[in-house]
Amino acid sequence: MSLSINTNHAAVRASMNLAKNNELLTKSMQRLASGKRIIDTSDDAGGLAIAMKLNSSIEKLKGVSSNIKNSTSFLDVQDGIIQGAAGILERMSELKSLSQDVLKNSSDINTYNTEFKNLQVQLYQMSKEKFNGISLFATTTTATGSVDAVFGNNNSATDNTITIFTTENGSSGPKVSVHKALLLSAITFDQNNVSISKAYGASGTKTLASSTSSNAKALTDFTTSFFTQAIENVSSLRAQNGGSMSRLDFAMSNLDRTRANLEASYGQIMDVDIAEESTRLAKYQILVQASASMLSQANMMPNAAMMLLG
Repeated sequence: MSLSINTNHAAVRASMNLAKNNELLTKSMQRLASGKRIIDTSDDAGGLAIAMKLNSSIEKLKGVSSNIKNSTSFLDVQDGIIQGAAGILERMSELKSLSQDVLKNSSDINTYNTEFKNLQVQLYQMSKEKFNGISLFATTTTATGSVDAVFGNNNSATDNTITIFTTENGSSGPKVSVHKALLLSAITFDQNNVSISKAYGASGTKTLASSTSSNAKALTDFTTSFFTQAIENVSSLRAQNGGSMSRLDFAMSNLDRTRANLEASYGQIMDVDIAEESTRLAKYQILVQASASMLSQANMMPNAAMMLLG
């Protein structure tokens, strides 16, 4: 290579290598500082696209997880009220037995009837309870519909339910139907056949619930079989509630596993290998120092030309 003053080829190449090594050193430091393998899109365009989709699914699953927890709380509150309703029905049954005691006078019977009617009002009021503005119990097949829902009709299409989506796919993925329990219908029967449940408020029925004590039925209007059947029906509501809660628990467990696996996949793409990157950092630090030293040496080469001119 010729010796010249205007163009210092060695210095140009040393400067180019210094800039390149310095860029690599800076990128390595950014990766270690951020913990991410992909700093710029150009680092891994395909991997970044996949990671973005994975992260989107992860964020959606966080929302789904919150929805499932809220639904479980809904069922917890509903079950507590149903359990309370069962206790009231047991007390009603006890009042019926007490009223049949031949040693009780009319005043005693009236006292029992007063409590019995008040308990009917309490049952009705419990059926109107809500969870965050959403009714826990239903009397119609839809929230805003007019078709009466009847306990035990064995037609899930007419049940009043809330649909809970359990994956990030929304309505196109798996879902769980949470029932608004038919509490009033469960304690309303055909007046001639206690084994037939009817819609609350329908004609030709007897019910153990009433909106006011003045409209409530007396103990003499019911046989013992009414209370037995009502307690059995309410027990079925608790079983239905428990089944929905069990499904939500399994859905939540599956969601947690899916989310953990997605986060692991996202980390494999985006997270930097600290040990590997630390090795690169040390390498680039040495190369930068070497490049700078060689650039300094290359800048001294034109001095040789000056010696020839002297």
